Amino acid sequence: MSQFFENHIFCCTNRREPGNSRGSCAEKGAEDLRDYMKKKVKAAKIPSARVNAAGCLDRCELGPCFVIYPQGIWYTCKTKEDVDEIIREHLQNGRFVERLRLP
Repeated sequence: MSQFFENHIFCCTNRREPGNSRGSCAEKGAEDLRDYMKKKVKAAKIPSARVNAAGCLDRCELGPCFVIYPQGIWYTCKTKEDVDEIIREHLQNGRFVERLRLP
């Protein structure tokens, strides 16, 4: 049986109360980065990838956070250039982007 999607990208869009010590991915621009990633994945014609919004992934202090399954690779993306690099390297070329990986 084949999978419908080879890669699922979950983008934390959690929003906490202002002033929360952990912050939140949403206050760090995660929603815009998720929307940008969706647009770029579609434009790159990567039909095997699905970009989804996620609730709290419990790593907001390191965010914005993204996780790509089935590999379970966690990234922090702070800019559109970071997103572009993940699309190019991880999704298109099968190479992890070590400088953006979360521990």
